[in-house]
Amino acid sequence: MFSMKMRKLRAVIIALAVRSIFIGALHAGDVASFVDLGFSENGGIYMFAQYGVDESTLRPWSELFIVDVGSNDFVTDGRLSYKHDKPVALGQDGSAALLRIISRNGKIIQKYRSSFMRQGIPLFISLEDVRDSGGQTIDFRDFERGVYYTAALKTAVYGSDSNIRSSFFINFDSLARNGAKKSYLAGNPDIRRAGVTAYSIKKAIVSPDRNAMILVIEMTLPSADGVNIRYMIEALRL
Repeated sequence: MFSMKMRKLRAVIIALAVRSIFIGALHAGDVASFVDLGFSENGGIYMFAQYGVDESTLRPWSELFIVDVGSNDFVTDGRLSYKHDKPVALGQDGSAALLRIISRNGKIIQKYRSSFMRQGIPLFISLEDVRDSGGQTIDFRDFERGVYYTAALKTAVYGSDSNIRSSFFINFDSLARNGAKKSYLAGNPDIRRAGVTAYSIKKAIVSPDRNAMILVIEMTLPSADGVNIRYMIEALRL
């Protein structure tokens, strides 16, 4: 009996190890981490960041973005970047670069009154690895407000290999408890991003006042060692 349990346990451990190796191979390359840095008090500004380690130099890097939710665009000085001049030590994940870019840009953060204490409320988180360039549809609900949401991501890929470019847009619908329906369009199909082969919606985040929705978009870019992962957002005023 004990021997059988041990064999089953070893089988589970081996299966988990194989799954980990597979996932590691799938994500080989420079995989960014997304960070929600919060909304302004009225929900009109949203700030986020991403950070990682450059696969070729092993130098940690970070990017910080400040977005006007109403226009779904960056504020004038809302795109910041930092790259460290030395490689990370063994076991580090590059998060120190995130702390560096935040500490260096306190005045800009204060200017737009974003607050780390007003992070968004996650309504949807995808655990799937979407590498299909055809599109994606997700459904989720705000249980507190009783609102149902549907987001349909449509993508297009042009060219191939080193000349590949792609674009996307999202049809976004909300259905309130009283039956009222609203439709929105996010993204611009005319913007063709060089090197991006696929997009997927990884998170849907609503502002604390429920007046703004942030869709976190994962972008896949081929690299010499697999794929690089980067993030962007689409903002909607509800």
